[in-house]
Amino acid sequence: MPTISYPMIPRSKIAPNGPEFSRLVYGTWRILDDGSSIQDINRRLHRCVELGMTTIDTAEIYGLYEVETALGKAFALSPGLRDQLEIVTKAGIYVPNKYHPERHTGHYNASAQRLLKSLEKSLRLMGTDHVELFLVHRPDWLTSADDTAAGLNQLLRDGKIRSAGVSNYNVHQFDLLNSRMDQPLVTNQLEFHLLQMNPISDGTFDQCQKHRIQPMAWSPLAGGRLFDSKNEAATRIAKAVAEMSEKYDNATVEQLAYAWIMAHPSQPLPVIGTNKIERIESAAQSASITLEREDWYALWVAAHGHGVP
Repeated sequence: MPTISYPMIPRSKIAPNGPEFSRLVYGTWRILDDGSSIQDINRRLHRCVELGMTTIDTAEIYGLYEVETALGKAFALSPGLRDQLEIVTKAGIYVPNKYHPERHTGHYNASAQRLLKSLEKSLRLMGTDHVELFLVHRPDWLTSADDTAAGLNQLLRDGKIRSAGVSNYNVHQFDLLNSRMDQPLVTNQLEFHLLQMNPISDGTFDQCQKHRIQPMAWSPLAGGRLFDSKNEAATRIAKAVAEMSEKYDNATVEQLAYAWIMAHPSQPLPVIGTNKIERIESAAQSASITLEREDWYALWVAAHGHGVP
């Protein structure tokens, strides 16, 4: 069989004061869901590096607090692997689990003390002395911006995180926290895909452009709903893709969904989530697709089921 050549995923500086990341990010939310071994995860990470997908997204809570441990073991199998990666991790969500049976209610905690403790644990589990980006996973309604910023600023001063950002913050929450930071926030990780376009209209992507920072887009395939034949919007999108696919070297719904996200002028970084190397390779090809304007809008129309306003 002929060897398939995959384009190298380009890189991008996500903020004036931020790190350089790959335009596609490998997400680890579900890497333990299919029973993958540590060796499997290690092989997957190596393939990501080969394709240029060097940015890895994780979180303290992923896998009910077990994914970071698995990543640390996978890094340890290949000395030097961690140094080829940019690690993004998050903290701030705490739910009942086997490690903390005393917890009875899921809650948010973005206090300085909690963020410091969580990040220290993340570093220990992953076997590293720093991460390239640390995100507050969810807004915490009971912690002041001063308190949250104090923790992030301390971690920045100590060199344990190279940059700080947030996830799932609205415009006002982002502005408030950013006003307390010694070093500006570099991203807002948001849900954004063909079935969830709120960031385009709620001001969050406009805010990213204002600050010249790139957002990150979680669940870029709508948690799999883009492939649900019973979902009317997904069916319309599939039809639209079929009509334009040949123009883009027979690109799939998945590939055009990623390209659609990356085409927005705020330049979102899709956080892909798969345990299959062939799908990582397929995603890598989407980074070289430049959607024509009318095709981008055709997918918007298909998703909504009506023309633009």
